[in-house]
Amino acid sequence: MPFLKKQFNCYCYWPSNPKSIVEFIGGSYLATKPDITYKRFIQNLIKNNHAVHAYKYLPQFDHQELSKKAWKDFRSCKNSLFTRINKNIPTIRIGHSLGCKLHLISPDGGRNCEKFISISFNNFGANKSIPFLKNISKSLEFESEFSPSPNKTLTIIEKTYIQNNNLLIKFESDKLDQTESLLSCLRIRNKDNSKGVLLQGNHTLIASAGLREEYLGKWADDSLKRKTIIKICDLIDSFS
Repeated sequence: MPFLKKQFNCYCYWPSNPKSIVEFIGGSYLATKPDITYKRFIQNLIKNNHAVHAYKYLPQFDHQELSKKAWKDFRSCKNSLFTRINKNIPTIRIGHSLGCKLHLISPDGGRNCEKFISISFNNFGANKSIPFLKNISKSLEFESEFSPSPNKTLTIIEKTYIQNNNLLIKFESDKLDQTESLLSCLRIRNKDNSKGVLLQGNHTLIASAGLREEYLGKWADDSLKRKTIIKICDLIDSFS
């Protein structure tokens, strides 16, 4: 069993001799309890001998601030792990839905990781992400949007994000996915090595498996979800 430590806003899962660190940020609301909502995904990463740092956060409009907090906490957790195992190991960043955006606008522009894996990238504006907000903002006559906005997010990625090794995973039945716009944005940059993969499933595939098992028991297991999560973890290892 891996050593589990709750440090800052992270759940840190440390195998005895990990080959790399996975810095994982989940989607809005799902990331309030990543130890439950992404349980199956995290377990498979650990089985592949990755130390996993899963960030916990509450949704807010200032995504830039969320990104900075996550980056700082990941850095502190990484230092703690290096002290524990007495060596440096590579870092992989993985995001799901909004978590992809938070990694992509991080203060270091992707410098301090070996590769980034985007799963179901989502970059919708506030009115589409929060359905009732549009009606409220109209009735109260105020404008409300995430910071950075969707367009500004893509501009930041194009201008400041320097990591070239990116694997973008999209699901066939995902109506919330905006991976294609991200892939186009990344490929504008020089020396980009971004690749896209299309898999069966929907937007919450890597999260719902953990939820189903937690609340419904093993009888509710879904073989497609289980097999797809294993495949994603294998893709993470093989991509460079």
